[in-house]
Amino acid sequence: MRYYVESDGHVFLVERRGRLDLPHPDEVPFEIDRIAPLPASEETWFCAPRLDEHPTDWILKDDLVGMPEIDPLVHEAIHASMPRVVVEGVCLDSDGRVLLVKGSRGYTAGRWTLPGGFLRFGETPTDGLIREVREEIGVEARILEPIGVRSKLGAGSRLHWIMVFYRIGVDGELTPDPDEIAEARYVEPTDAVAWLGPEMAAVVRQVTR
Repeated sequence: MRYYVESDGHVFLVERRGRLDLPHPDEVPFEIDRIAPLPASEETWFCAPRLDEHPTDWILKDDLVGMPEIDPLVHEAIHASMPRVVVEGVCLDSDGRVLLVKGSRGYTAGRWTLPGGFLRFGETPTDGLIREVREEIGVEARILEPIGVRSKLGAGSRLHWIMVFYRIGVDGELTPDPDEIAEARYVEPTDAVAWLGPEMAAVVRQVTR
């Protein structure tokens, strides 16, 4: 087992076989809080240190990525610990039904979800959501209002997800791109709540109550 210990973007490492590496539990000389396991090739836990002062001798994780003397597991842990930001749209039709899409690949393959997806580097959340809706179901989205931001640790992916929700309207006929979306349709709010994951279901309840 290894620990990925990070404080304010700086990482605690040990030297092993001429490389900087993640410590084993008995190599950490201070108290820590184990937060959650990371998706890595070896069992690795994200940990928060209990320190009296900022660790000035630890290396900033942004600098570690380009250093050749780093063990590959360190790079894995850094990548795994980065939050994934997604933007999601809640769209209601004139009858109060909720627009859902079923993914054909990726994390949402075979599952119902709200239209939306990963925020692209440099995008604003609203621009990202408009782009994702256009790519997924071939319609233009109108941003009506922000709903909120939620966070979760993925049960399967073990990734940290930041989810930004907006109320949206759409114009035009739904034409799902089969490369991304197997099906798109409006469903009753009770069905949407039953088919969606807990965070999305809570947002649908908030909008449709």
